[in-house]
Amino acid sequence: MLGAYDLSQTFAVDAQSIGQLKLAVKRDPKAALKVAARQFEALFVDMMLKSMRDATPHDGPLDSAQSNMYTDFLDQQLAQSLASGKGFGLASLMLRQLTTGQASVPSASPGSAAGASSAGGAQAGPAAASDGSSATGTTGASRKAFVNALWAPAQAAARSLGVPPSFLIAHAALETGWGMHEPVGQDGQKSYNLFGIKAGPGWKGKVVDALTTEYVNGVPQKTVQAFRAYDSYGQAFQDYAKVLRDNPGYAAALASGGNAQAFAQGLQRGGYATDPAYAAKLSRIIQSASFASALAA
Repeated sequence: MLGAYDLSQTFAVDAQSIGQLKLAVKRDPKAALKVAARQFEALFVDMMLKSMRDATPHDGPLDSAQSNMYTDFLDQQLAQSLASGKGFGLASLMLRQLTTGQASVPSASPGSAAGASSAGGAQAGPAAASDGSSATGTTGASRKAFVNALWAPAQAAARSLGVPPSFLIAHAALETGWGMHEPVGQDGQKSYNLFGIKAGPGWKGKVVDALTTEYVNGVPQKTVQAFRAYDSYGQAFQDYAKVLRDNPGYAAALASGGNAQAFAQGLQRGGYATDPAYAAKLSRIIQSASFASALAA
């Protein structure tokens, strides 16, 4: 039984504990996911402690290779103990985002008055890990429902920006994995954030903290960041349009007309995302057959 697997008695980096976890996945996947999340948090805490140790001098009279080894053991055990308790909340946040079920997206015809405020999608945190053209877990019907539900607010925002509404929906599809990875607060608070816009110092509205992927020197890293939260998808489109209009760096994207590649490259060059392949991913969605099918009446 997985319940007999005591996280506090094992190191996250221990090969035997990893083997036990693999076996537990076969027996009880849901319970194993909880253990894996806590193991991840333990590793994160261990890395944080090591960074703190590295920042302090190591030339004291009591410092030696043996003392450093025991210090490493102590840090690992402390990390495990913290993670096996309440921890810092990272494990529970990951668990919520990984286990949130897919909600239904209401259907509405393009150009209709269907409100984006009622559109929904499974919520597991910011995405854009792939090109999103056929995100795992989506179907032609779900992608079409995503387009239909967001078409009206996308049209309104597109008119103010001077770009096709399909470009905006494709951007939302990339950022959320077709609605499956919208940022969600630790308490399950819905953000309606379709474009991965973060809450900087100047943001005065609501905020949710969610796990996301940032690229540092081209290397993806998981981090928890604050994202803007809205009361509806309509508000999300309005704020997105304002962000693009107010930032001179996105002028090239807004001057792209109907050129998908120019729009995508303009966003990346303006600093919209840290993913070095971001423009290519967005271009592939806009130009994909699956997206064209979703746009079809």
